[in-house]
Amino acid sequence: MTETVRLGTVAGVRVGLHWSVLGIVVLLMFGLAGGLLPAQFPGEPPAAYIAAAVAATLLFVASLLAHEIGHAVIAARNDIEVEGITLWLLGGVARLRGEASTPAIDFRIAGVGPLISMVLGAAFFAATWAAVGAGAPELFSGVLGYLATINVLLALFNLVPAAPLDGGRLLRAAIWAWRGDRHRAQIWSARAGRVFGLLLVVLGLFWLFNDYGGGLWWILIGLFVVTMASMEEHHARMSVTLGGLRARDIMSPDPDTAEPGQNVDEFVHNVAMVRRHSAFPLLDSSGSIQGLVTLNRIRSVPRDQHSHTRIDEVACAVDEVPIVRPDEYVSDLLVRLGGCADGRALVMDEGRLLGIISPTDISRAISLRGLGVEGSNGADVMYGPRI
Repeated sequence: MTETVRLGTVAGVRVGLHWSVLGIVVLLMFGLAGGLLPAQFPGEPPAAYIAAAVAATLLFVASLLAHEIGHAVIAARNDIEVEGITLWLLGGVARLRGEASTPAIDFRIAGVGPLISMVLGAAFFAATWAAVGAGAPELFSGVLGYLATINVLLALFNLVPAAPLDGGRLLRAAIWAWRGDRHRAQIWSARAGRVFGLLLVVLGLFWLFNDYGGGLWWILIGLFVVTMASMEEHHARMSVTLGGLRARDIMSPDPDTAEPGQNVDEFVHNVAMVRRHSAFPLLDSSGSIQGLVTLNRIRSVPRDQHSHTRIDEVACAVDEVPIVRPDEYVSDLLVRLGGCADGRALVMDEGRLLGIISPTDISRAISLRGLGVEGSNGADVMYGPRI
C-alpha cells in the first residue's frame, strides 16, 4: 500500500495517507453527523453534530495510527527495519522490511496492535464515565462512548485468527512455535483468512439482500481479507521455493544506468531504443543514485512533452524504490516489490550500486529452483544479468 500524502514521522516511523482514507473519513462523518448522533442525542444544532463527527473521526483515525505505531515500534526494537505506516480505506498498514526471527517476536509484533486498541477503548470508557459524572453534555459523552466501543470492536475484530488480521499473525506464531515451520504456519493462517473472508462476503450478501444495511461494507472487507490472505499464501509458497537465496544470487550485476538530466526524447533515442532493458537506475555525475526510471513511467509522458520533460521528473524517487543489501534474503524482499518501481529493487552496498532485481530475475530463480539447479559446491548458481 503506497502512500499518497506523507504526514511526517511519529516515534521515528514515516507516516502517510493513501487517498482511499478519504472513504472512511467521509463514511464516518456522514454516518455520525447525519444519522447516529442526531438519532441518539436529539435536540442539538446541526453545527454541534458536525463538530462532534469531525472530532470522533479524527480521534478514530488517530487510534488506527496508534495501533499501527505499536506494530512498528515493537518490530524496530527487534531489529526489523520499518519502511513506514500508511493509513487507507480499511485501516492501516505497517510496512516492515523483513520477518520476525522467532515465533515469540512474531507474537509480540502481532499482539501489540490489539492490545493498544483495547487500552484505548478502556481509556475512552473511563473518559466517558468521568464525563457523565461531571455532568458534561450528552453529545460529548456520547462521542467518547462511541470511540470506546469502536476501539474495543477494532481489537476484537483484529484478534480473529485469520490472516491478514493480527489474529492471523498470532495463529501463525503459535503454529510456528508448535511445528517449527514458519512458512507452513503462514500458509495455514492464510487459508484461515480465506475462509473467514468468504464468510464475511456471504454475511454481507445476506444483509444486503435482506435490507439490513451495512452489507456492502462487509462484502468489501471480506473481499479484501480473501485477496490479502491469498497473496500471503502465494508469498509463503514463493518463500519456500526461494529459501536460502540472497539478493546477490539472482541480481543482474552492473546494470545499465542513465543520466537524470536528459530529457525524455534524448533518453528514448539514446538509451531505451539501443538497450534491451526496461528499467534504468539514474546516476548523477558523482555516482549517487537519484531514482529509477522505467519504460512504463516514460510512456505516461505525452509525446509533445518529450523534449520538455527531464527523465528525473517522471522517475521513481530513491525512497520509493526498494533498496536491498547483497546478503539480504530474496524471500524477505518479496513483500516490498511493486508500486512505483514496477516490481524492481536495487542492490546496494555502502551507497554503491551493485545490481538490480527484476520480476524476470525472480521468475527465473523460481524456475531454476524447480529444476533443482545448484552450483558445484551445493550453493545456488548465479543466474546472470537480466532486467
